[in-house]
Amino acid sequence: QVQVAESGGGLVQAGGSLRLSCTASGLTFDDYNMGWFRQAPGKGREAVAWSGSTTYYADSVKGRFTISRDNAKPTVDLQMNNLKPDDTAMYLCAVAPRRIDWWLLLLRPTNAAWGQGTQVTVSS
Repeated sequence: QVQVAESGGGLVQAGGSLRLSCTASGLTFDDYNMGWFRQAPGKGREAVAWSGSTTYYADSVKGRFTISRDNAKPTVDLQMNNLKPDDTAMYLCAVAPRRIDWWLLLLRPTNAAWGQGTQVTVSS
């Protein structure tokens, strides 16, 4: 059974930084994608950054967030700089087989293994 665990969330002032980490275990497939989504209260789930055959960033985080991955572990981190109050959300890590891209997970989230999420709160 695939298990995914996130860490690193917290409360930070606008302009500050946080680093989220995600670790996966029990993977049953050798080739996979990993990435981060977020969901704010009353809003839909949004893809934030994705490491697959290509790297994806949401327009709202480009230039501020950086995704990095270590296949040996496997882990995926999200360095978040210059945080804004609009970045406040529950951040969730997803791991999916290589053929599954981030946009498909917005339609069919059951195609990935998900963590429980880590809360990021940015105060103004």
